[in-house]
Amino acid sequence: MGFALLVQGCQGGAPVRGAEAAPQKPVEYRIGPGDTLNVFVFNQPDLSVTVQVRPDGRVSTPLVENMPAAGKTPSELGRDIEKVLSEYVRTPQVNIIVTGFVGTYSDQIRIVGEGVLKPQALPFRNGMHLMDVMIQAGAPGQFAALNRARILRTENGKQTEIKVRLGDLINSGDTRQNIAMQPGDVLIIPQSRF
Repeated sequence: MGFALLVQGCQGGAPVRGAEAAPQKPVEYRIGPGDTLNVFVFNQPDLSVTVQVRPDGRVSTPLVENMPAAGKTPSELGRDIEKVLSEYVRTPQVNIIVTGFVGTYSDQIRIVGEGVLKPQALPFRNGMHLMDVMIQAGAPGQFAALNRARILRTENGKQTEIKVRLGDLINSGDTRQNIAMQPGDVLIIPQSRF
């Protein structure tokens, strides 16, 4: 029963307090360390490869070494690789397809607190809500104080705190608690006091 409510909560519902203030603008995906990229060079199968972005944020492909990738959109990286390849190939056309998502650190959603079994970071996706975060994160700790959870959000250099009754969302299906997440949000789940 609880899982059915959990899935239903992800499908939307009534607007959440504070969420109706401004519509969420689309966020263009930025490549981060650990992402897996398919680099496709049109009509050049020998130059088309799958690479992982290194911890230093760079990638290397045939004829292109140590190209900065982290923080760029896939289109921006494709244009940068085209510039280098144009020295070797006439009018190269490069498409970058991200197949393994991690994202930049500033775009990740972090889940921390004493009520969390394992702190973790999740890649942000457009349209992501609190319930989506909980489904990806898995079960909270046994003694989690779900109704004392809060989200720390930084906008325009100013940090705000949004209190959420996560227990009401998960256990009672209160979709008013299913707020829209933003890149860089930190969900804190404290432990119950005994």
